[in-house]
Amino acid sequence: MTFGPASELGVGLFEDTPPFEYIPGRSEEEVESIIRAVYRQVLGNAYIMESERATVPESQFRLGQLSVREFVREIGKSNAYISRFFETCPRYRFIELNFKHFLGRAPNGYDEMKAHSAILDEGGWEAEIDSYLDSDEYQEAYGENFVPFYRGYKSRPGQTMVEFTHMFALARGASSSDFKGSLSGKTPVLNKNIIQGTPLAVIPPSGGAVGDGWSFQEPALGARTRQGSGAGENGKVYRIEVTGYSSRAVNRVSKFRRSNKVYLVPYEQLSQEYQRIHKQGGKIASITPVN
Repeated sequence: MTFGPASELGVGLFEDTPPFEYIPGRSEEEVESIIRAVYRQVLGNAYIMESERATVPESQFRLGQLSVREFVREIGKSNAYISRFFETCPRYRFIELNFKHFLGRAPNGYDEMKAHSAILDEGGWEAEIDSYLDSDEYQEAYGENFVPFYRGYKSRPGQTMVEFTHMFALARGASSSDFKGSLSGKTPVLNKNIIQGTPLAVIPPSGGAVGDGWSFQEPALGARTRQGSGAGENGKVYRIEVTGYSSRAVNRVSKFRRSNKVYLVPYEQLSQEYQRIHKQGGKIASITPVN
């Protein structure tokens, strides 16, 4: 069971599913589960036909000739991946999905996006994919034998408010598909927000559109200027709703307990407030602009 707002934000299944790790001597069923998990993660939960499966790399993995990391590389360079996310998507959509699929997080800023755009220009899509799998970050997060998993949605010390909210814009729940299930279609989700370094509204599924069940997106009207007490220099104010875990073990250290708290925070103080809430044991349930 997931405590706190994880289930409310649509990431309960991510929290409840332990990472997949390949260990020599695993049963055929367990190895098959790892293979399915790689396809699901790398292809963004897109449906894959039998004819699209990478049969040779699968066989090599089953025989222990490929590590999980190298199997992930093979799927990332497969026609199934390239045809879905490179050949039919704008470059910045391709790059933001690469961050999600291979590193489990959103890009942390425009400079990072621009650096990967340069890799794409200089070395093509193969070099772009290699840059994630050969990075120190990938090794530290997953090593050779863990299937990559989403981790950018978790509040953690040192994480910026921007990265946290941007991940929720990319991760729209365990049942969505990056190929067909995104409201933005093939358009970059982060777009101007990654360039400007601005956070997006994080709205729980209950606040989504009818029939959608999800609404981790920028509101249509954006954050309007607010004149008056509490407004920052740029006039934007955000409403942060905070919940506490219901687990007694967590309640011993959390100041938020089971109650919800709401804060109105100027844009300039979002990151500072986010860190304070995290240190006190609170969990952010939603971040929305004040009209």
